[in-house]
Amino acid sequence: MSVNPFEGMLASPAMVALFDDNAIIDAMFRFEAALARAQAEAGLIPREAASAITGVCKAELYDTAEIVSASRRAGSLAIPVVKKLTETVGLFDVEAAGYVHWGSTSQDVIDTAMVLQTRRAVGLIDASLQALIGHLLALAERHEQTPMLGRTLMQPAVPVSFGFKVIAWVAPLVRARARLAEAARAGLQLQLGGAVGTLSSMGDKADEVVRRVAAELELAVAPSAWHTQRDSWAVLGCEVGVLCGSLGKIGRDLSLMVQAEVGELAEPSGKGRGGSSAMPHKRNPVSSMIALSASFRAPQRVATLLATMPQEHERGLGDWQAELADWPGLFIAAHGALLALEEAMGGLEVDAARMLKNIDALNGLVYAEGASLALAEAIGRKQAFALLETLSRQVVTSGRHLRELVIEAVEADAALKSRFARERIESWFDARLAVSAAARITRQNLAALRATV
Repeated sequence: MSVNPFEGMLASPAMVALFDDNAIIDAMFRFEAALARAQAEAGLIPREAASAITGVCKAELYDTAEIVSASRRAGSLAIPVVKKLTETVGLFDVEAAGYVHWGSTSQDVIDTAMVLQTRRAVGLIDASLQALIGHLLALAERHEQTPMLGRTLMQPAVPVSFGFKVIAWVAPLVRARARLAEAARAGLQLQLGGAVGTLSSMGDKADEVVRRVAAELELAVAPSAWHTQRDSWAVLGCEVGVLCGSLGKIGRDLSLMVQAEVGELAEPSGKGRGGSSAMPHKRNPVSSMIALSASFRAPQRVATLLATMPQEHERGLGDWQAELADWPGLFIAAHGALLALEEAMGGLEVDAARMLKNIDALNGLVYAEGASLALAEAIGRKQAFALLETLSRQVVTSGRHLRELVIEAVEADAALKSRFARERIESWFDARLAVSAAARITRQNLAALRATV
């Protein structure tokens, strides 16, 4: 599979290679070889024919570019593959050539080849997910109590810890890993049904052949052919799409936090990473960019999988082919994003001092909720909220710190002054104390998440 340079920039070479012309055609030959061996063992075709067939089921013996070119006219990649295989077998054994692809159909060989390559693709994704999860869990542990701004609707809310934010990044990835494994178990099944899914041409040997092919390829045996029943297959693709969305969420937050005006995080730099063709000072967040790009492109490919599910009768026309065309792109995008974020998180620079500075720059406004709830013990929630709302407006107009204004308001009220000592009021504006709940949640989730990986 070739990709254009713009997609190549966002992809991983390892994943692209799994779905290139040679890899897919080689997987198709693996199916044909397994089929011939299984049929010979079952007594359906001569052993000599199976030996002749399997001896030339090697992609390197063929001009794969020519096969792919011929597939456009044929309407199926399987047709030129089987034709070339038959011709090659016939060069050595004319009788054996008649047993090539015996009782099978184009969709059997193509779907099974895609299952074989997708299994390897899921393995790549799982390994990279595990590595990224490891980096994130280590970050969360190191920054369990590091205060930073929580932000809602793109505005400062109340302080949280950076570990709390990282846990929110990693938890969906842990869940995604488990769901992908389950979806792979259900979706990565042998496809072998023959012309209409009944394998009638193999007679009473059909079940044995299916079991033998599945055993050789180490694939699950489906209850029946799933030529036009794409639900389990589509679920696997959808899970990859959801993973891309979760990676995009990390990329979005990371891109916002590395902005120079915020300056709380920085992606690794050096060796030409994230530079600019015009501005020497630039340090662009390329990992965030790649993760976001995957999240932008995945929904359209998932939509294709879902849109092509109502396939016609026992073999789809156009819908199956559209699904095949978009399938590799999902995995290529997901793995590219995973590798990019794995690199970023492995060398992420965390500026804890800047995180605290960004809190302090708001003159205590982010502590207004806590102060209001504390004062509500004495004057009720409604009155406390109104007081803090008024004092917050004064912070904005005067530039004074909310702590000072609250202390003044309490000391001006005899009832309040008797209830709240100055030291207690000052504790309401302590960043470390303010993130204690976030730190506790981080600890709890760290233990739970580590137990799953």
